[in-house]
Amino acid sequence: MLLVVAAAGLTGLRSLTDRYGGSVTTDQLLAPDARGDRNGVTGPLNYLLIGSDLRASNPDAGQRADSILIVHVPAGLDRAYLVSVPRDLLVQIPADPAAGYSGGTDRINAAFQFGNAGASGAKLLSATVTLFTGVRFDGAAILDFSGFRRVIDLIGGVEMCVDSEVRSIHTGHLFTTGCQQMDGARALDYVRQRYDLPNGDYDRQRHQQQLLKAILQKVDLGGLVTQPVKLDQLIRAVGASFTVDTGGVPVEDLAFALRGLRPETLLGVQMPAHAQDVAGSSYSMLDPAADSLFGALRQAGMRDWTTRNPNWVNRL
Repeated sequence: MLLVVAAAGLTGLRSLTDRYGGSVTTDQLLAPDARGDRNGVTGPLNYLLIGSDLRASNPDAGQRADSILIVHVPAGLDRAYLVSVPRDLLVQIPADPAAGYSGGTDRINAAFQFGNAGASGAKLLSATVTLFTGVRFDGAAILDFSGFRRVIDLIGGVEMCVDSEVRSIHTGHLFTTGCQQMDGARALDYVRQRYDLPNGDYDRQRHQQQLLKAILQKVDLGGLVTQPVKLDQLIRAVGASFTVDTGGVPVEDLAFALRGLRPETLLGVQMPAHAQDVAGSSYSMLDPAADSLFGALRQAGMRDWTTRNPNWVNRL
């Protein structure tokens, strides 16, 4: 959306959305009980963002929700709060007869898989998130790993600042401390790590939030509006790996409404939770402070909540 708005001065917002609208897959990603009742693009808004680990090189391996974020945009539509949901959070997942799932208690990232991934999995995941948060959503999106990698490579990589040395369990690469330039494969490898980090999955969540900000910073500062060929490649790369549910709002209307969002207006938030062993397995369990966070998301009180709970705010 930010890319489209940034490029509007080049060819016009309407012509851009007409040109690229077909490259983005649209679908119904929210369960009926998880969908809000707002019309148009008037804040506050809540979106569900799902990062899928589908890989183009191995599509038969299936998909899991590797990243789950609630994106809250206040009434002014000029800032966004990125609330990461712990992937190991123990929750009640409702039944989904269409997917052949009878319901039960499990890690939240399993809901996407139990719903058969894709749009069906997003619906079950959204119903699960709404069940324990009470938050209803104005839209949702799924972006897979290959899309992230292509975008990062097309913008020339991103700068990521490694705060704790960690060796990848996937590639064996050692990430040493300090700020460094990373291509798409390296950046994704880094933000997937959680073992051997001081704060485990919370560090992984923060690194993923930092990556989103780093991408937007590079796009914002990279002068892409003066490079139409690269801009064309970038938007098409996103579209090829992007499925979006705008709640019926035209893409151009949503893009224009969110034109005030900038990298420096993003704030990362941790969902209050703690690790706990249950029957020999490690899960994340919600802390009492989570109830007030969910209330802030429902009642447009995120500014006050983050002020009162600075220990749950991430430095991006």
